[in-house]
Amino acid sequence: MTQQGAALQSYNNELVKCIEELCTKREELSQQIQQEEEEKNKLQNDIRLLTEKLARVNESLARKMATRNEFEKTIAETEAAYTKILESSQTLLNVLKKEAGNLSRATELKSSITKES
Repeated sequence: MTQQGAALQSYNNELVKCIEELCTKREELSQQIQQEEEEKNKLQNDIRLLTEKLARVNESLARKMATRNEFEKTIAETEAAYTKILESSQTLLNVLKKEAGNLSRATELKSSITKES
């Protein structure tokens, strides 16, 4: 019976040792889980902040691109109007030169008619 009691005591000691090891491993794992949960929460917060920042940047980009498009439209319209002004100026200059030439010829013609008389 003593031998059986000793064997039972040995089994009991081993069982207690295994339970203590399992408890230690469970505590280590619980600490790892807690650390990873904290990291997960931090990452989720970072994602939320970055998502908000991305939305603000996208909104800003959209406004700036719309403004740039308005600048491009205004520049194109102004350049087209300026080109028309240049063309009109050239036409006016040509008409003026032609009229000046006609006036010069008319004056010369009158002058020569007056000299002949």
